Amino acid sequence: MTKEILIQFIGFQSKVTVREYSFMVREASSETREFTISITQEAFCARRVSFQDAPDVCSLKLRRELAACENHPSESLFRITDAELEDYRSSHAARKRSAFSRRPSRDS
Repeated sequence: MTKEILIQFIGFQSKVTVREYSFMVREASSETREFTISITQEAFCARRVSFQDAPDVCSLKLRRELAACENHPSESLFRITDAELEDYRSSHAARKRSAFSRRPSRDS
C-alpha cells in the first residue's frame, strides 16, 4: 500500500547561477522534510524552460525521486538536467498543440 504524501511548493530563490525551488513534503506518519531543486539560470536565458513552468518541472523531479526511494531519498538537493528539461518540453508541447487545434471546417 502506498503512503499518501503532501507536496507543497514553498517558493524560490534566484541566485547568480541557479534558481532554487523549495518544497515541503509531509507524510501522515512522519515529520515534514524540505527539498530543494535547482535549475541553472542559463536554462532560462536559453529558453529551455520558462519561469512559469519551472515549479512544475521541479515538482515532477521531486515526485520521481520520492517514488524511486519509497518517499525517503537520501538527498534533499537535486538539479534539473538538460535531458529532463527536454523531456518536459517535448511532452508538454504535444499537449499544448492538441489543446488548441483547429476544428475541421464544415465546408469540407
